[in-house]
Amino acid sequence: MKRRFRLTRSADLKRVRHTGKSYAHPLVVLYVTVSNQEATRVAVTAGRGTGNAVQRNRAKRLLRAAMADLLPGVRPGVDLLLIARSPLPRADFLQAKQALSGLFTRAGLFSPTANVRFERPATGLSE
Repeated sequence: MKRRFRLTRSADLKRVRHTGKSYAHPLVVLYVTVSNQEATRVAVTAGRGTGNAVQRNRAKRLLRAAMADLLPGVRPGVDLLLIARSPLPRADFLQAKQALSGLFTRAGLFSPTANVRFERPATGLSE
């Protein structure tokens, strides 16, 4: 994910978490809030409850990889916060992508012309 599409400041993360609407899935929690930016910005986090450092990093990599295909279909002007849950490091790419797609659909984030594909990436993020 390119730097201009990332939420990096702690104040931004707190704003999204406190003012945004949340959508939960067994693998991930999504917080959504409207922003004053033109682009959609995303932050991916994983707390210690997700597992050790290796598991947390795997969960974040998995979410970023799943976001790569979905982000072009998301309408602009929103800030997203994705929080990994403990089962996510044991999930595969397709499960993570389906979880995100379901959450984005529930949140109404997809633009009407979005074309969402469910394919395994060529990045080697297999189990």
